[in-house]
Amino acid sequence: MDLKSLRLFIAVAETGSFVAAAERHHTVQSNVTAHIKKLEDEVGAQLIERGTPARPSSAGFTLMAYAERLIQTHDEALALFKGGEVSGSLRVGAMETTTALRLPPLLTQFHASHPDVELKLTTGPTAKLVAGLHEGRFDCVFIAGKLENPRLYQYKAYREELVLVSASPLKAMPSADELRASTFLVFGQGCSYRQRVDLLLADSGVFSSRMVDFGSLDAILGCVGAGMGYALMPKVVFDAHKHRFPIYCLKLPSRLGVVDTYFVAAPRTGWAPALASFAEALAHVTASKQLEGKIAML
Repeated sequence: MDLKSLRLFIAVAETGSFVAAAERHHTVQSNVTAHIKKLEDEVGAQLIERGTPARPSSAGFTLMAYAERLIQTHDEALALFKGGEVSGSLRVGAMETTTALRLPPLLTQFHASHPDVELKLTTGPTAKLVAGLHEGRFDCVFIAGKLENPRLYQYKAYREELVLVSASPLKAMPSADELRASTFLVFGQGCSYRQRVDLLLADSGVFSSRMVDFGSLDAILGCVGAGMGYALMPKVVFDAHKHRFPIYCLKLPSRLGVVDTYFVAAPRTGWAPALASFAEALAHVTASKQLEGKIAML
C-alpha cells in the first residue's frame, strides 16, 4: 500500500470530505478519489461510504489503525535518518579485556547522550568478532590489530602494553626450558592474545607449550595467582586486578608487547545514525584520554 494513499484515506476519514482531504494535502479531488479507489482494490473491500459526510466503513475503521501505525513508523524512521532523535539498536562486539577496562566510560557517555538506543554488547575473541561482523551479527567490533581489508572502516582506539603475569615476581623473562615446561592460561581459540603467547614462545626458541582455555578473565587471574601457570594480558587489566589476586607482572619487549585495539565497522556510507553517533563518542573519549596523557607528561 502506498503511503500517500494511506495519508489521503486518513484525511478523508477525519474530515468527512474528499474535497477537504484534497485541500489538506494540496491536491485535487480526483486525485484523492483515485487513491481511495486504489486502496479499495488492494484490500478488496469498500473503505469509505460515499455520502455527506463521507465515513469509513467497517473495513475502513480496521484499516485506519494499521495506516496510522505505518505512517508513524515511516515518519519516525525518516526523521531518524534526517537528524532526529537517535534511536534503534546498536550491536557491539568486543574482547573481554576491552569490555572490562576500556569501554565502560564510552558506553556510559553514549547511553547518557542517547538513552533511546538499545545497546547490545557481546564479548568474544577477535576471530569470532571479525566473523560476526562479516556475517552481519555486529554493527561494530573492537578487535586486536588491524585487518587487511581496505573497504572496512578501521579506527585505532586504544594501544595496549601486554605483560607476562605470574604468581611470583619475575626479574627477567623465564628461560626457554622454564617456558617449555610451563602452562599458559588463555582464552579460547581465536583470541589474539593467545597468538601472542605463540610469538613469545617462538621468540625464546620454544615451539610448543601447554595451554589451558578459560572462559573468563577472573578464572585466568585466579588460577595464575594459585600458581597454575602464566598469562598474557594488557597492563591496564593487570593494574585493575592486582589488588584482588596474588599476581605479579613482567613488561615484555615492545616487539611482542604492544597491541593496538581497533574499532572496526562497515564503510561509513552504510551507517545507521546510532552507529555514527557511537563512533563520534568513541573519537571524543579517546581524544580526551590522549590529551590527559600529554598533560600528565608535562
